[in-house]
Amino acid sequence: MKKFINRWVFAGFLWIEKNLNWLIEKNTMAKIYFDIDDTIFPSTEFAELARRNSVRAMVEMGLDEEPEKLYSMLMEIVERRGPNYTEHFDELCRRLKIKKPAKYVAAAVAAYHDTKTSIMPYPEVPSVLLKLRESGHEIYVASEGDEKKQWDKLIRLGVQWFFHGVFVTRRKSLGFFKELDRGVVVGDHPIRDIEYARHASHTTVRVLRGKHLKEPSDADYEIKNLRELLTIKNIFVEK
Repeated sequence: MKKFINRWVFAGFLWIEKNLNWLIEKNTMAKIYFDIDDTIFPSTEFAELARRNSVRAMVEMGLDEEPEKLYSMLMEIVERRGPNYTEHFDELCRRLKIKKPAKYVAAAVAAYHDTKTSIMPYPEVPSVLLKLRESGHEIYVASEGDEKKQWDKLIRLGVQWFFHGVFVTRRKSLGFFKELDRGVVVGDHPIRDIEYARHASHTTVRVLRGKHLKEPSDADYEIKNLRELLTIKNIFVEK
C-alpha cells in the first residue's frame, strides 16, 4: 500500500514539473503591445484630411492649381516616397516647377500641423486601456516610423500615460518582435503587425480598421474595435 501511495506521489510531482510553466503562464497577466495607426486612432482618415487641408492652403496662398490635381500628385509622392518622407510638399513644388516654393510649402506644412489639433483616439480606447491597467496587465506601444512623431501622436491623443513603455522602430520586422517579451500584439496590418508577431511567438489580435481592412491575415483573433479585446478570455484577465 505504501509503495502504491509513493508511486502516485511521484507521478504527481512529475505532472507538476511538466505543467509548471503552463500553470505560471495561464495565471500571468499578458503583456499587450498596441500599434498606433488605425489601432488607437483613425490615422487613415486623419492623413487624408490633413493632406487635403494642406493642398487647399497652397491654393489659398495663391497657387494657380486645382486642389484635386494637387492632392492626386501629392498622393503619388506619398506612395513612392512613403508617409515618413519629410519633403512631400517640396517635391510637389518641384514637379510643378515653382521657382519660389517657400511660401507654398510653409502654408501646406502649417495646415497639416493645424489639422493635428483635432485628432482623437477611437472612442473606446481610453476606457479599454484603463480597464487593462486596472486589471494588472502591462500595456505597451509597439509602432514604426519616426520616434518623435509617434510620441507626438500619443501626446496629442492624450493616451501617453496609459502605457508602461513605448517601443518604436523605423520599420517593423521579425527581429523587432523577437526582441519584445512574449505577449499579445494588437494591430491592423496583416504583415507588419500580425505575420511578424506570430512568427516571433506572440499571440496576435487583428483590428479590422483602416486601409488594410479587407486584406487577409492569419491572426489568432480578429476584432472590430478594441472593446472586443476585453471579451477574449485567453487574453483579458479581470481581477
